[in-house]
Amino acid sequence: MTGVELRWLGQPSFALVFAGAKVLVDPFLSSYADRLVPPPFAPEEAVGFDVVAITHDHLDHLDRESLPGIAEASPAAHFLVPAPLVDRVPVPAGRVVGIRPGETAEVAGLRVHGVRALHGDLPADAYSFDGAAGDGLCRFLGYVFDDGNVRVYHSGDTISFDGLVEDLRRLAPDVALLPINGRDAEREAIEIVGNLDEEEAVELAAAVGVDLFVPMHWDMFAANPGSPGRAVELACERGIAVLVPVHDRPFRYLRG
Repeated sequence: MTGVELRWLGQPSFALVFAGAKVLVDPFLSSYADRLVPPPFAPEEAVGFDVVAITHDHLDHLDRESLPGIAEASPAAHFLVPAPLVDRVPVPAGRVVGIRPGETAEVAGLRVHGVRALHGDLPADAYSFDGAAGDGLCRFLGYVFDDGNVRVYHSGDTISFDGLVEDLRRLAPDVALLPINGRDAEREAIEIVGNLDEEEAVELAAAVGVDLFVPMHWDMFAANPGSPGRAVELACERGIAVLVPVHDRPFRYLRG
């Protein structure tokens, strides 16, 4: 029986511990004034990580204030980021790996697959793959992490779009970490670009055929909430296994 330990750090942030590698995804560790959930630890305490994966350039995903401390605490870590954002990562250039959709990086015994995400820098350019630049280069990614035994999909920020289910079926993730905060005109009016809502996240998990759905990105900001209870209700109606994690409390997914 194989598995992975997952530790939710709030909002999109997760620590994933595979048999041979430790991964941080979208570590948001700075003490931002409006956050409702405090950082679980300081960047300088992020010791022993092999991979730090960043999905896009919003402060709760690409936390420029925290990344240098993480890099110092985990000197062997490689930082994966959408290719157009390589220069935005404030760590030594030799440690930053740019990823494009459909590409795979092999790091620390992991195969990390880049998956398109449909989002936006601001509501004015949402929902797009290239953000405000409008240059056709994908600036929003999800990742499938594969250690050869278990596969975990972290979507980053996204809504559904044609081709996403097919992209994911080819990669066959066991676990899907999906946002549930949704989107609406009121939030977009205050410059919040939205995501999947609870129903859309459940539908995506069902269409891909994952073994476990984990809702995320609903807890950090008062103006941008989601309902994990509603996500559980909908998942149970569809017969989908769902787990709502507790902040900073590890849980283990076992496959087989």
